[in-house]
Amino acid sequence: MLAGHWCRVSVSGIFLVPDNSGSSAMVSVFRPAIDRMAGYVPGEQPQETGWVKLNTNENPYPPSPRVAAAIRQMAEGRLNVYPDPDATGFRRAAAALHGVDPDWILPANGSDENLTIIMRSFCDSGQQTGYPYPSYVLYESLAQIQGAGVRRLLLGRDWQWDSQQAAELRKLLRIFFVPNPNSPTGTCWTTERLLELLPDNGVLVLDQAYGDFAEQPQGAELLRDARFDGRLVMTRTFSKSYSLAGIRFGYCIASPELISGMRKVKDSYNCDAVAIAAATAALEDQGWMQANRDRILSTRARLAAALPSLGFTVHPSQANFLWTSHTAVGHRMIYERLKQERVLVRYMRFAGALPDGGELDGLRITIGTDAEIDRLLEVLPRAVSLPA
Repeated sequence: MLAGHWCRVSVSGIFLVPDNSGSSAMVSVFRPAIDRMAGYVPGEQPQETGWVKLNTNENPYPPSPRVAAAIRQMAEGRLNVYPDPDATGFRRAAAALHGVDPDWILPANGSDENLTIIMRSFCDSGQQTGYPYPSYVLYESLAQIQGAGVRRLLLGRDWQWDSQQAAELRKLLRIFFVPNPNSPTGTCWTTERLLELLPDNGVLVLDQAYGDFAEQPQGAELLRDARFDGRLVMTRTFSKSYSLAGIRFGYCIASPELISGMRKVKDSYNCDAVAIAAATAALEDQGWMQANRDRILSTRARLAAALPSLGFTVHPSQANFLWTSHTAVGHRMIYERLKQERVLVRYMRFAGALPDGGELDGLRITIGTDAEIDRLLEVLPRAVSLPA
């Protein structure tokens, strides 16, 4: 190897680099925080047809017809120019829906981008973030990317946290992320419980990805609750209740003071013109969204009633999925057997989730159409049969 030249030895970012003695050392080109992390792994997305897909909490029903019309109109018009960097029309529609002014709204490329903006806005490298565990582990990945610490607030078997532990944790944090309803369980916490998580010197982020499915959706009234001290940020997505997982769009709601600072962090044109048009049209057709929501809740009740006869324990859910555990058959085995039948559910395993340090696993089942749930219930008896 020629002196002074680098030699690539793998595709993982590790290089052989010569030193002054003429020998070589293994060097990574990545930041140490990136080398240490595993990275978030999304649910399976098979590209071929023929699957019953109940693993990533998409809405099984199509979006409002107004969405397709808005996309066609945009495709015929202004794709040659940059989109509105502030998504002004969308912000007005969202503000009207939530009863706030447009300067309370920050659109983003999916609610995951909102979470990234929040992380970059409020937490520096070396500072601490927290979240209830088990829940959405992307919060942990975002903190690791930022070089921030992560504190888990363990949930008990009743999916509640210990108030004293929460009180100790909130002294340390810049951000506490809490999905409400929670994933993977669909648990919905009260305002009084959420107040226990407001950091002493930071912000509380209420991730409402599944908020439209809750029995009593929590809205902008929380932002006006003086007990949150103006330090509450609510995030919303179009991937679930609005049937637009393929159009990456979300937004957050917060006081204008917080939104103004967060706007400094976002990319200049973070939302494309087609997504803005689609999301605005979807938001303006609340009747269509509510009708799909009602169908999903009806199917959820039917599935929850059917699963116990097959040996499952079902956790009460206020989301578009059910968290289940089986009394006799391993959850990974059930998942693999269903996959052989071309039925996908989400097998989830959370290390260190139990009070004794043990792991927790189970199956999260998205609520599909009635026909998809019928197919699931058709193959489940074979999937839960004990080996001979």
